[in-house]
Amino acid sequence: MCSRSLRLIVTVALLSLLFPVLGKARDLRVCADPNNLPFSNMKQQGFENRIAALIAKDLGANLTYVWQRMGRGFVREYIDKSKCDLLIGIPSNFRPVLTTTPYYRSTYVFVSRRVRRLELAAGFDSPDLRRLKIGVQVLEEEYAPPGEALARRGLQAGIVGFDTTGDGAESIVRAVARREVDIAVVWGPLAGYFARRFPGSLTLTPVEPEVDPPGLPFTFAISMGVRKGNLALRDELEKILAKRQPEILNILDEYKVPQIPLISIARASSVN
Repeated sequence: MCSRSLRLIVTVALLSLLFPVLGKARDLRVCADPNNLPFSNMKQQGFENRIAALIAKDLGANLTYVWQRMGRGFVREYIDKSKCDLLIGIPSNFRPVLTTTPYYRSTYVFVSRRVRRLELAAGFDSPDLRRLKIGVQVLEEEYAPPGEALARRGLQAGIVGFDTTGDGAESIVRAVARREVDIAVVWGPLAGYFARRFPGSLTLTPVEPEVDPPGLPFTFAISMGVRKGNLALRDELEKILAKRQPEILNILDEYKVPQIPLISIARASSVN
């Protein structure tokens, strides 16, 4: 056999081995809650699903989901063990993972019936709150930050807790609309999304000030998170977030997410 023919056979054999590798797109495995609108669900109707699709497209990756509700031990079992690659929406200061710079910032809001015209300029010190039944989200076995702020002011008797996970996500906003409570304090993305189901009847007022002294926050910057040490993926995400910022902000607007200006926040990677 001539050397030219031998080289051709070897080249064809190598290409046959190489092409399947080159033709296989990478996978982007996103950990997400299967029933958590407006953020995510298995039908991929949430705004985090929409944002994940943008990210996967720019990475040239196949988007797949690992459906699991976040809870105790979640990062250790799913992120640290590489069962999934990415969390789309977590607080920027969430230290168990490596986070990107924040891509939006939102706030808790007061949800009230428009006809009541409540005076809430003084936030949790507003006199009107002392005579009202107030809905507050329950996070696992504790109230969300607004519940703590109300308790500090001796308003525990007026608090009504709501589990806003899964099928109960709308319950706290619906309770205001149906006069089951007088007012509620709700995480902005949840409030904005479900308030639109009661057009013209509800008012959303951002909680002020942003921090209840000495250090209870009501606003949170939101980032994406990857496994600690996965600098390559984190850096890819940074570039995509900068490039796709207009599209991401448009998605958030579609879902009526209350947005407040991002402030300068040191990237979590500097301390992780």
